[in-house]
Amino acid sequence: MATVMQKIKDIEDEMAKTQKNKATSHHLGTLKAKLAKLRRDLLAPPSKGGGGGAGEGFDVTKSGDSRVGLVGFPSVGKSTLLNKLTGTFSEVASYEFTTLTCIPGVITYRGAKIQLLDLPGIIEGAKDGKGRGRQVISTARTCNCILIVLDAIKPITHKRLIEKELEGFGIRLNKEPPNMTFRRKEKGGINFTSTVANTHLDLETVKAICGEYRIHNADVSLRFDATADDLIDVIEGSRVYIPCIYVVNKIDQITLEELEILDKLPHYCPVSAHLEWNLDGLLDKIWEYLDLTRIYTKPKGMNPDYEDPVILSSKKRTVEDFCIRIHKDMLKQFNALVWGSSVKHKPQRVGREHELEDEDVVQIIKKVRQVKEE
Repeated sequence: MATVMQKIKDIEDEMAKTQKNKATSHHLGTLKAKLAKLRRDLLAPPSKGGGGGAGEGFDVTKSGDSRVGLVGFPSVGKSTLLNKLTGTFSEVASYEFTTLTCIPGVITYRGAKIQLLDLPGIIEGAKDGKGRGRQVISTARTCNCILIVLDAIKPITHKRLIEKELEGFGIRLNKEPPNMTFRRKEKGGINFTSTVANTHLDLETVKAICGEYRIHNADVSLRFDATADDLIDVIEGSRVYIPCIYVVNKIDQITLEELEILDKLPHYCPVSAHLEWNLDGLLDKIWEYLDLTRIYTKPKGMNPDYEDPVILSSKKRTVEDFCIRIHKDMLKQFNALVWGSSVKHKPQRVGREHELEDEDVVQIIKKVRQVKEE
């Protein structure tokens, strides 16, 4: 372990003293690729004897319609926030590291059950295996949204440190996967094309990074101004892209002027968990970032059930997804009628590929087989 840690430190030191310019870009690309591989080996080494890799998270069963993780330094108020939002008791104290395991709670909001995880206080160096950081970040990778809880008195410093830890574990916050095609092939060398003006990557840098991964034949095509980090992310293939809200807690301890500055920053939500200030605003923002879709069911001859919606994710919200969520047998033979903003007529008969929208009403009618007369 120490040797891998030392290699990581040596590479980071070399990167820090290497001047960034066109001449050094392929060298820096190679160093970044080496670093990514070392971190991967450090955080999730192959398990032996069924003991599990060191990159495993806490054993918390996923429940509800979505999962939200609270990440932050010790004593920033994560446990208080969990208690206020869910009613779960997570021990609260003003000293560091009160929460030593992962505490789950559930928020019922707009008909959806959202699992909220209070993860133990992250510490600097988590991505390199210090403390319980690896478990914290491994569990964070399974979340649909991350809340980085910051102390209003020193939010920016902590924000940068936590982002660095999460980035080191392959978590990309508020980002989309790189708009890049990477295809390995049998022969023909490295072929590099770009449809946009590219300032970060050239053929030499692409070859250097691919060479570090022992890839000698591949087609790389860019549709945006990609960096070496973007190419490494695509090659590694294990990155997760998660929406993130920066929850600035303890705003009762700062001035109105400071609060106004924080309020203008993107992805920020100022709260006071202790005084219950702006918790409704936080729940609204969580709902927005989770991008969930509520679908109401309508049994034949009855009114829609507005109390217990079927919750779908933004990426899986077709009529087929809706049926699978209830019971896969529903797909065998059915007609679907939909009322709502996704259709022109109300009701409208739709097929299984039809994309549903929030608060649509769906009625599934089983097809009746017609028996042919002799």
